[in-house]
Amino acid sequence: PRARVGDFDVDLTHEFFQGFVNHSNVTLHIDSLSGVNSHHIAETIFKAFGRALRMAAAPDERMQGIIPSTKGSL
Repeated sequence: PRARVGDFDVDLTHEFFQGFVNHSNVTLHIDSLSGVNSHHIAETIFKAFGRALRMAAAPDERMQGIIPSTKGSL
């Protein structure tokens, strides 16, 4: 039997992130340094990704009042 997290087949973890990268135009590096249980590996990958995405999307308090542009204007 294939490993599952709820209804999610953990063998599809790579496909999920490949699709995310392809459609969001981001660069994503995932290094699974160790692990034996594919259920736990997938779980930690998603948890780390969620935390990184939350940090990346959070407003930067140092940039209050500044236009979010590399050129300084929209």
